[in-house]
Amino acid sequence: MPGVGVSADTAPAMAPVRVTVSGPRERWDSTGWDAYVRGHRAASLYHEAVFRGLLADVLGHRTYYLTAHTDEGAVAGVLPLARLRSPLFGDFLVSLPCFNYGGALADDGAVTDRLMDAAVELGGRLGVDHAEFRDLTPLGGDWPVRTDKVVMHLALPGDPDALWKGFGPKLRAQVRRPLKAGASVHGGGIEHLDEFYAVFARNMRDLGTPVYPRRWFLRLCELLGERARILVVRVDGVPAAAGLLLRHRGVVEIPWASSDRRYNHLGVNMLLYWEALRRSVEQGAQTFDFGRSTADSGTYRFKRQWGAEPVALYWHYWLPGGGTLPGLNPDNPRFRRAIRLWQRLPLPLANRLGPRIVRYLP
Repeated sequence: MPGVGVSADTAPAMAPVRVTVSGPRERWDSTGWDAYVRGHRAASLYHEAVFRGLLADVLGHRTYYLTAHTDEGAVAGVLPLARLRSPLFGDFLVSLPCFNYGGALADDGAVTDRLMDAAVELGGRLGVDHAEFRDLTPLGGDWPVRTDKVVMHLALPGDPDALWKGFGPKLRAQVRRPLKAGASVHGGGIEHLDEFYAVFARNMRDLGTPVYPRRWFLRLCELLGERARILVVRVDGVPAAAGLLLRHRGVVEIPWASSDRRYNHLGVNMLLYWEALRRSVEQGAQTFDFGRSTADSGTYRFKRQWGAEPVALYWHYWLPGGGTLPGLNPDNPRFRRAIRLWQRLPLPLANRLGPRIVRYLP
Protein backbone atom coordinates (compact mmCIF):
# COMPACT_ATOMS: atom_id res chain seq x y z
CA MET A 1 0.00 0.00 0.00
CA PRO A 2 1.52 3.36 -0.97
CA GLY A 3 2.47 5.47 2.01
CA VAL A 4 2.45 2.62 4.51
CA GLY A 5 5.49 2.57 6.75
CA VAL A 6 7.13 5.59 5.12
CA SER A 7 9.54 7.84 6.99
CA ALA A 8 9.79 11.53 6.27
CA ASP A 9 13.43 12.63 6.42
CA THR A 10 14.11 15.76 8.41
CA ALA A 11 14.51 18.93 6.41
CA PRO A 12 17.41 21.12 7.61
CA ALA A 13 15.16 24.01 8.68
CA MET A 14 12.69 21.85 10.55
CA ALA A 15 12.69 20.22 13.98
CA PRO A 16 15.08 17.25 14.35
CA VAL A 17 12.36 14.60 14.26
CA ARG A 18 11.52 11.58 12.15
CA VAL A 19 7.88 10.94 11.21
CA THR A 20 6.71 7.37 10.69
CA VAL A 21 3.36 6.30 9.29
CA SER A 22 1.68 3.20 10.67
CA GLY A 23 -0.76 1.95 8.06
CA PRO A 24 -3.66 -0.51 8.22
CA ARG A 25 -2.89 -3.85 9.83
CA GLU A 26 0.65 -2.78 10.75
CA ARG A 27 2.03 -3.30 14.23
CA TRP A 28 2.52 -0.04 16.04
CA ASP A 29 3.42 1.29 19.47
CA SER A 30 -0.03 2.09 20.85
CA THR A 31 1.40 2.23 24.38
CA GLY A 32 3.88 4.96 23.45
CA TRP A 33 1.17 6.77 21.50
CA ASP A 34 -1.23 6.79 24.46
CA ALA A 35 1.48 7.83 26.90
CA TYR A 36 2.13 10.89 24.75
CA VAL A 37 -1.59 11.66 24.35
CA ARG A 38 -2.20 11.39 28.10
CA GLY A 39 0.57 13.89 28.76
CA HIS A 40 -0.49 16.46 26.16
CA ARG A 41 -2.72 19.23 27.49
CA ALA A 42 -4.51 19.72 24.13
CA ALA A 43 -5.35 16.04 23.59
CA SER A 44 -8.97 15.06 23.03
CA LEU A 45 -10.49 11.74 24.01
CA TYR A 46 -10.50 10.77 20.33
CA HIS A 47 -6.71 10.95 20.04
CA GLU A 48 -6.50 7.81 22.19
CA ALA A 49 -5.42 4.62 20.47
CA VAL A 50 -8.70 2.76 21.14
CA PHE A 51 -10.47 4.89 18.55
CA ARG A 52 -8.23 3.52 15.82
CA GLY A 53 -9.68 0.08 16.40
CA LEU A 54 -13.21 1.45 16.63
CA LEU A 55 -12.97 3.19 13.25
CA ALA A 56 -11.32 0.20 11.59
CA ASP A 57 -13.27 -2.67 13.12
CA VAL A 58 -16.80 -1.22 13.06
CA LEU A 59 -16.79 1.14 10.07
CA GLY A 60 -14.02 -0.52 8.06
CA HIS A 61 -11.90 2.62 7.71
CA ARG A 62 -8.25 2.27 6.74
CA THR A 63 -6.29 4.21 9.33
CA TYR A 64 -2.88 5.86 9.18
CA TYR A 65 -1.34 6.97 12.47
CA LEU A 66 1.62 9.33 12.18
CA THR A 67 4.19 9.57 14.98
CA ALA A 68 7.08 12.02 15.27
CA HIS A 69 10.16 10.79 17.14
CA THR A 70 13.25 12.66 18.25
CA ASP A 71 16.73 11.34 17.47
CA GLU A 72 16.68 9.80 20.94
CA GLY A 73 13.47 7.89 20.16
CA ALA A 74 11.08 9.94 22.30
CA VAL A 75 7.62 10.70 20.90
CA ALA A 76 7.39 14.39 19.97
CA GLY A 77 4.02 14.44 18.23
CA VAL A 78 1.15 12.38 16.81
CA LEU A 79 -1.45 12.76 14.07
CA PRO A 80 -4.29 10.23 13.57
CA LEU A 81 -5.86 9.88 10.11
CA ALA A 82 -8.60 7.73 8.61
CA ARG A 83 -9.26 7.22 4.92
CA LEU A 84 -12.83 7.37 3.60
CA ARG A 85 -13.50 6.09 0.09
CA SER A 86 -17.04 6.99 -0.89
CA PRO A 87 -18.78 6.53 -4.24
CA LEU A 88 -20.74 9.70 -3.43
CA PHE A 89 -18.21 11.96 -1.72
CA GLY A 90 -14.84 10.87 -3.09
CA ASP A 91 -11.62 9.63 -1.55
CA PHE A 92 -10.19 11.61 1.36
CA LEU A 93 -8.32 11.56 4.66
CA VAL A 94 -9.86 12.92 7.87
CA SER A 95 -8.48 13.58 11.35
CA LEU A 96 -10.85 12.38 12.62
CA PRO A 97 -14.18 11.27 11.08
CA CYS A 98 -17.31 10.83 13.25
CA PHE A 99 -15.95 13.16 15.95
CA ASN A 100 -15.53 16.91 16.45
CA TYR A 101 -11.88 16.79 17.38
CA GLY A 102 -8.68 15.55 15.81
CA GLY A 103 -5.59 17.06 14.23
CA ALA A 104 -1.96 17.00 15.28
CA LEU A 105 -0.61 17.01 18.83
CA ALA A 106 3.00 18.08 19.05
CA ASP A 107 5.72 19.45 21.29
CA ASP A 108 5.91 22.64 19.25
CA GLY A 109 4.93 24.25 15.97
CA ALA A 110 7.93 22.87 14.12
CA VAL A 111 6.91 19.29 14.94
CA THR A 112 3.34 20.10 13.89
CA ASP A 113 4.70 21.27 10.54
CA ARG A 114 6.62 17.99 10.13
CA LEU A 115 3.50 15.96 10.86
CA MET A 116 1.40 18.00 8.44
CA ASP A 117 4.06 17.68 5.74
CA ALA A 118 4.06 13.91 6.27
CA ALA A 119 0.25 13.84 6.03
CA VAL A 120 0.39 15.73 2.73
CA GLU A 121 3.04 13.33 1.46
CA LEU A 122 0.84 10.39 2.49
CA GLY A 123 -2.18 11.93 0.78
CA GLY A 124 -0.18 12.33 -2.40
CA ARG A 125 1.02 8.72 -2.30
CA LEU A 126 -2.51 7.46 -1.72
CA GLY A 127 -3.94 9.73 -4.42
CA VAL A 128 -6.76 11.12 -2.25
CA ASP A 129 -8.90 14.07 -3.32
CA HIS A 130 -8.27 16.07 -0.13
CA ALA A 131 -7.44 15.84 3.57
CA GLU A 132 -9.32 17.39 6.50
CA PHE A 133 -7.85 18.22 9.92
CA ARG A 134 -10.31 19.03 12.72
CA ASP A 135 -8.35 21.42 14.92
CA LEU A 136 -9.27 23.60 17.89
CA THR A 137 -6.59 26.17 17.10
CA PRO A 138 -5.57 27.80 13.81
CA LEU A 139 -2.50 26.50 12.01
CA GLY A 140 0.12 28.85 10.72
CA GLY A 141 0.70 29.23 7.01
CA ASP A 142 -1.87 29.34 4.24
CA TRP A 143 -3.97 26.25 4.96
CA PRO A 144 -7.55 26.62 3.66
CA VAL A 145 -9.85 26.61 6.69
CA ARG A 146 -13.55 26.36 7.56
CA THR A 147 -14.72 28.31 10.60
CA ASP A 148 -18.51 28.06 10.29
CA LYS A 149 -18.82 25.42 13.02
CA VAL A 150 -18.45 25.80 16.77
CA VAL A 151 -18.66 23.56 19.81
CA MET A 152 -20.72 24.75 22.76
CA HIS A 153 -19.14 24.59 26.22
CA LEU A 154 -20.71 25.33 29.59
CA ALA A 155 -18.50 25.98 32.62
CA LEU A 156 -19.96 24.00 35.51
CA PRO A 157 -20.22 25.18 39.13
CA GLY A 158 -19.24 23.07 42.11
CA ASP A 159 -22.70 21.83 43.08
CA PRO A 160 -26.03 21.07 41.34
CA ASP A 161 -27.98 23.64 43.38
CA ALA A 162 -25.83 26.46 42.07
CA LEU A 163 -26.32 25.15 38.54
CA TRP A 164 -30.10 24.99 38.95
CA LYS A 165 -30.34 28.45 40.47
CA GLY A 166 -28.36 29.85 37.57
CA PHE A 167 -31.15 28.99 35.11
CA GLY A 168 -34.13 31.24 34.51
CA PRO A 169 -37.69 30.36 35.59
CA LYS A 170 -38.77 29.46 32.04
CA LEU A 171 -36.05 26.84 31.62
CA ARG A 172 -36.67 25.36 35.06
CA ALA A 173 -40.38 25.06 34.25
CA GLN A 174 -39.50 23.22 31.02
CA VAL A 175 -37.41 20.74 33.00
CA ARG A 176 -40.19 20.15 35.53
CA ARG A 177 -42.87 19.62 32.89
CA PRO A 178 -41.97 16.03 31.91
CA LEU A 179 -41.50 15.13 35.59
CA LYS A 180 -45.05 16.26 36.30
CA ALA A 181 -46.18 14.01 33.43
CA GLY A 182 -44.56 11.02 35.13
CA ALA A 183 -41.24 10.87 33.28
CA SER A 184 -38.32 9.17 34.99
CA VAL A 185 -34.57 9.22 34.30
CA HIS A 186 -32.30 6.18 34.34
CA GLY A 187 -28.52 6.12 33.96
CA GLY A 188 -25.89 3.46 33.55
CA GLY A 189 -23.89 1.65 30.92
CA ILE A 190 -24.39 -1.03 28.29
CA GLU A 191 -27.56 -2.28 30.00
CA HIS A 192 -29.34 0.80 28.60
CA LEU A 193 -27.93 0.48 25.07
CA ASP A 194 -31.04 -1.00 23.46
CA GLU A 195 -33.24 1.81 24.78
CA PHE A 196 -30.74 4.45 23.66
CA TYR A 197 -30.43 2.94 20.20
CA ALA A 198 -34.19 2.64 19.69
CA VAL A 199 -34.65 6.37 20.34
CA PHE A 200 -31.51 7.37 18.44
CA ALA A 201 -32.29 5.32 15.33
CA ARG A 202 -35.84 6.66 15.06
CA ASN A 203 -34.63 10.24 15.44
CA MET A 204 -31.93 9.80 12.79
CA ARG A 205 -34.54 8.50 10.35
CA ASP A 206 -36.79 11.47 11.17
CA LEU A 207 -33.87 13.84 10.52
CA GLY A 208 -33.08 12.14 7.21
CA THR A 209 -29.66 10.92 8.36
CA PRO A 210 -28.25 7.36 8.08
CA VAL A 211 -27.82 5.79 11.51
CA TYR A 212 -24.67 4.27 12.98
CA PRO A 213 -24.79 0.53 13.59
CA ARG A 214 -25.69 -0.56 17.10
CA ARG A 215 -22.28 -2.23 17.26
CA TRP A 216 -20.61 1.20 17.05
CA PHE A 217 -22.07 2.23 20.40
CA LEU A 218 -21.63 -1.21 21.96
CA ARG A 219 -17.94 -1.25 21.09
CA LEU A 220 -17.53 2.34 22.27
CA CYS A 221 -19.02 1.49 25.66
CA GLU A 222 -16.87 -1.63 25.93
CA LEU A 223 -13.68 0.26 25.11
CA LEU A 224 -14.29 3.23 27.41
CA GLY A 225 -15.92 1.46 30.34
CA GLU A 226 -16.97 3.88 33.08
CA ARG A 227 -16.04 6.85 30.89
CA ALA A 228 -19.09 6.13 28.69
CA ARG A 229 -22.51 6.51 30.32
CA ILE A 230 -26.04 6.30 28.92
CA LEU A 231 -29.03 8.33 30.13
CA VAL A 232 -32.60 7.36 29.27
CA VAL A 233 -35.81 9.31 29.94
CA ARG A 234 -38.84 7.02 30.12
CA VAL A 235 -42.50 7.96 29.90
CA ASP A 236 -44.87 5.23 31.07
CA GLY A 237 -41.95 2.82 30.90
CA VAL A 238 -41.17 3.65 27.26
CA PRO A 239 -37.84 5.30 26.28
CA ALA A 240 -38.65 8.83 25.07
CA ALA A 241 -35.21 10.49 25.07
CA ALA A 242 -31.67 9.21 25.46
CA GLY A 243 -28.07 10.38 25.33
CA LEU A 244 -24.58 8.93 25.39
CA LEU A 245 -22.10 10.82 27.60
CA LEU A 246 -18.32 10.55 27.30
CA ARG A 247 -15.92 11.78 29.96
CA HIS A 248 -12.36 12.95 29.34
CA ARG A 249 -10.36 14.66 32.06
CA GLY A 250 -12.67 17.34 33.47
CA VAL A 251 -15.00 17.47 30.48
CA VAL A 252 -18.25 15.58 29.89
CA GLU A 253 -19.39 15.53 26.25
CA ILE A 254 -22.75 14.47 24.83
CA PRO A 255 -21.92 13.60 21.20
CA TRP A 256 -25.15 11.66 20.62
CA ALA A 257 -28.55 12.58 22.05
CA SER A 258 -32.06 12.13 20.68
CA SER A 259 -35.70 12.31 21.61
CA ASP A 260 -38.70 10.53 20.16
CA ARG A 261 -40.82 13.20 18.47
CA ARG A 262 -43.98 11.54 19.73
CA TYR A 263 -43.00 12.76 23.21
CA ASN A 264 -41.59 16.17 22.32
CA HIS A 265 -44.73 17.92 23.58
CA LEU A 266 -43.67 16.88 27.09
CA GLY A 267 -40.22 18.45 26.79
CA VAL A 268 -38.36 15.21 27.48
CA ASN A 269 -35.22 16.60 25.84
CA MET A 270 -35.02 19.34 28.49
CA LEU A 271 -35.12 16.77 31.28
CA LEU A 272 -32.46 14.68 29.53
CA TYR A 273 -30.04 17.59 29.32
CA TRP A 274 -30.71 18.77 32.86
CA GLU A 275 -29.94 15.31 34.20
CA ALA A 276 -26.79 15.13 32.07
CA LEU A 277 -25.63 18.45 33.50
CA ARG A 278 -26.59 17.62 37.07
CA ARG A 279 -24.82 14.27 37.04
CA SER A 280 -21.74 15.82 35.44
CA VAL A 281 -21.52 18.32 38.30
CA GLU A 282 -21.94 15.54 40.87
CA GLN A 283 -19.06 13.66 39.24
CA GLY A 284 -16.78 16.68 39.53
CA ALA A 285 -16.66 17.75 35.88
CA GLN A 286 -15.64 21.34 35.19
CA THR A 287 -17.00 21.67 31.64
CA PHE A 288 -19.99 20.28 29.74
CA ASP A 289 -19.52 19.95 25.98
CA PHE A 290 -22.87 20.18 24.17
CA GLY A 291 -21.26 19.28 20.85
CA ARG A 292 -21.05 20.91 17.44
CA SER A 293 -23.44 23.43 15.91
CA THR A 294 -23.58 25.96 13.12
CA ALA A 295 -23.65 29.48 14.56
CA ASP A 296 -27.20 30.82 15.03
CA SER A 297 -28.81 27.50 14.03
CA GLY A 298 -31.62 25.87 16.00
CA THR A 299 -29.25 23.56 17.88
CA TYR A 300 -26.98 26.52 18.62
CA ARG A 301 -29.85 28.43 20.22
CA PHE A 302 -30.95 25.35 22.17
CA LYS A 303 -27.50 25.06 23.72
CA ARG A 304 -27.19 28.79 24.35
CA GLN A 305 -30.31 28.75 26.54
CA TRP A 306 -28.36 26.60 29.01
CA GLY A 307 -25.62 29.21 29.13
CA ALA A 308 -23.18 27.42 26.82
CA GLU A 309 -20.59 29.56 25.04
CA PRO A 310 -19.29 28.94 21.51
CA VAL A 311 -15.74 27.70 21.03
CA ALA A 312 -14.37 28.09 17.51
CA LEU A 313 -13.44 25.07 15.40
CA TYR A 314 -10.77 25.31 12.72
CA TRP A 315 -11.10 22.63 10.08
CA HIS A 316 -8.03 22.87 7.88
CA TYR A 317 -7.74 21.32 4.43
CA TRP A 318 -5.16 20.09 2.01
CA LEU A 319 -6.57 20.50 -1.50
CA PRO A 320 -4.06 19.06 -3.98
CA GLY A 321 -6.02 20.33 -6.97
CA GLY A 322 -6.99 23.65 -5.41
CA GLY A 323 -10.61 24.72 -5.73
CA THR A 324 -13.33 25.20 -3.13
CA LEU A 325 -13.65 23.61 0.29
CA PRO A 326 -15.63 20.35 0.46
CA GLY A 327 -19.30 20.78 1.37
CA LEU A 328 -20.02 17.39 2.92
CA ASN A 329 -22.70 18.43 5.40
CA PRO A 330 -26.52 18.21 5.57
CA ASP A 331 -26.85 21.97 5.09
CA ASN A 332 -25.57 21.61 1.54
CA PRO A 333 -28.54 22.12 -0.86
CA ARG A 334 -27.42 19.21 -3.04
CA PHE A 335 -28.39 16.76 -0.26
CA ARG A 336 -31.88 18.11 0.49
CA ARG A 337 -33.72 15.71 -1.80
CA ALA A 338 -31.86 12.70 -0.40
CA ILE A 339 -32.71 13.83 3.14
CA ARG A 340 -36.41 14.13 2.31
CA LEU A 341 -36.43 10.66 0.76
CA TRP A 342 -34.69 9.14 3.78
CA GLN A 343 -37.25 10.67 6.13
CA ARG A 344 -39.98 8.73 4.32
CA LEU A 345 -38.32 5.32 4.69
CA PRO A 346 -39.96 2.75 6.97
CA LEU A 347 -37.91 2.61 10.16
CA PRO A 348 -36.79 -1.04 9.78
CA LEU A 349 -35.51 -0.31 6.27
CA ALA A 350 -33.70 2.86 7.39
CA ASN A 351 -32.07 0.87 10.20
CA ARG A 352 -30.85 -1.77 7.74
CA LEU A 353 -29.55 0.66 5.13
CA GLY A 354 -28.15 3.32 7.46
CA PRO A 355 -25.08 1.43 8.74
CA ARG A 356 -24.09 0.59 5.15
CA ILE A 357 -24.07 4.26 4.20
CA VAL A 358 -22.87 6.01 7.37
CA ARG A 359 -19.37 4.56 6.98
CA TYR A 360 -18.95 6.83 3.97
CA LEU A 361 -19.87 9.99 5.90
CA PRO A 362 -17.16 12.01 7.66
